[in-house]
Amino acid sequence: MELRITSREMVKPSSKELHLLKPFKLSLIDQLSPTNYVPLIFFYTKPSYSQFPDQLKNSLSETLNQFYPLSGRTKDNLYISCYDEGVPFLEAKVNGNLSDYIEQTELEALNQLLPYRPFCFLPNSTVPPLAIQLTIFDCGGISLALCCSHKIIDASTISVFLKSWAAFCKGSNGELPNPDLLQAASRYFPPIESMPTNSNMKSLLFNEGRRKTKNFVFDAKAIATLMFKSKSKSLKNPSRVVAVSAFVWKHAMIASRSASGTQKPSILSQSVNIRQKVKPQLPEYSIGNLFLLPATTYNPVEEEIKLHELAYLVRETVENVSSDIQGLLQGEEGFKIMSEQLSQMAEMVSKGKVQFYTLISWLNTLDGDEDFGWGKATLFSIPGVDSQNREFSNCIILKKKTRQHKAIEAWVTLSEKEMGFLEKDPEFLAFASPNHNYDKIKI
Repeated sequence: MELRITSREMVKPSSKELHLLKPFKLSLIDQLSPTNYVPLIFFYTKPSYSQFPDQLKNSLSETLNQFYPLSGRTKDNLYISCYDEGVPFLEAKVNGNLSDYIEQTELEALNQLLPYRPFCFLPNSTVPPLAIQLTIFDCGGISLALCCSHKIIDASTISVFLKSWAAFCKGSNGELPNPDLLQAASRYFPPIESMPTNSNMKSLLFNEGRRKTKNFVFDAKAIATLMFKSKSKSLKNPSRVVAVSAFVWKHAMIASRSASGTQKPSILSQSVNIRQKVKPQLPEYSIGNLFLLPATTYNPVEEEIKLHELAYLVRETVENVSSDIQGLLQGEEGFKIMSEQLSQMAEMVSKGKVQFYTLISWLNTLDGDEDFGWGKATLFSIPGVDSQNREFSNCIILKKKTRQHKAIEAWVTLSEKEMGFLEKDPEFLAFASPNHNYDKIKI
């Protein structure tokens, strides 16, 4: 299907007083985070009125008065300023129906609905923190796509931003209760003035090799069975997230073993939101990378990889994140601690001694239920890595399945060879259904 861009503009905050605000300081975790765009796409049936593009842009301008760092630009990996730079807002048209488009089996096809290329390391950290593309299909259905820079935006940040934007778009109150807490991340984890060049985080999250992304769905029955199979004396009540995470991790390891012919130790690094773990706790709208990536290693002594052992490791890794983390990650000493941990993992991965996976759960954060005035999204999707991408790492993202609240969708990125084995793994497919064409969408 042919897509053409019909307009490009910069949407800026409506307030004329933002230039009076001080620069927005990055946190230490922000400084360490490599710049790359994480994409989100929301599909909607035909809005009931024709002026919705202007309504989206006007309400976005109002929302940026609160989330002003998203309209600025990063300077020297220390702070964000120039809040009047704006958010790129593209409009496009597609000569085809929405239902036909999303039924394509390859997630890569969704990437042309994005304003920028996703999942690629960007050496220039001054790129816009946020970019948006609105695409209108012949049937009247639309897609609203966001590219969010992980330099300052994590899942909680964008989730609260979307809720605020949707509220303003409907004419409701989208104001934050305490905007002063937007900058809390840098108060808890102050930046260091002379950040040394540190490529360890980049080398873990971005490394050479052809990757492929596939979606798999776990329905309520499959999840319940996996929760039962994940039980052990050490873990009597595994959660849905723990059970599914452990299962996908297990079969990613099996795929790696099948592809390489050897069983390597495996490192799983989980994204943990620390807003509720610091003292005092922080609101979800605090902007920045307020998460840690605690890791656990599994080195099977037998050929069989045991699900209940993995489930225990997944749960314990999160539980062991200390409430005293802000005391451990302060200034130069905090940088040293994080750098040493990253360096050790990066060295093992670079030498091919271990397999490394990143696990992210959006189940309690991003749900795709935002209503901008024409109903909730018919589908909330994450595009896949494109065929030209040679640098993204192994990654597992868990999210709620649209319109099936008890189901979990696993977005899995592996090497092409490993994905070939995973897609043919009978034990994996007994619980995970390939999400070939999502669902039939009626426009």
